[in-house]
Amino acid sequence: MFILGNFLKALAIVLDYTLSMFMWIIIARAVLSWVNPDPYNSIVRFINNITEPVLYQIRKKIPVNFGGLDISPVIAMLGIIFLQNFLVGSLQKLAFSFM
Repeated sequence: MFILGNFLKALAIVLDYTLSMFMWIIIARAVLSWVNPDPYNSIVRFINNITEPVLYQIRKKIPVNFGGLDISPVIAMLGIIFLQNFLVGSLQKLAFSFM
C-alpha cells in the first residue's frame, strides 16, 4: 500500500506546483492588463491563451465587471487557493494514511 501512498503524495505535489504556476500566470496577465503590451508578442499571446478559458468561464457565470474593473483574476486566484488547501491537502493526508 505504500506505493499508492507515494503515488498520491507525488500527485499532490505536482498538482500543487501546477496550481501555483497557473496562479503566477494569472498574476502576470493582470499586470499586463495595466500596460498596453504588444498583442503579437509570443509571451503575451501565450499568457492570454492559457488564462482566457478560465477567466472567460468566470466572466460568463458571474458578472464581475465593476466600473471597468475586471475582478475575474481575483476570483480565479481564490479558486486556486481553495483547491490548493482542500484538494492538495486532502490528497496529502490520504497519502500519509497509506504509508
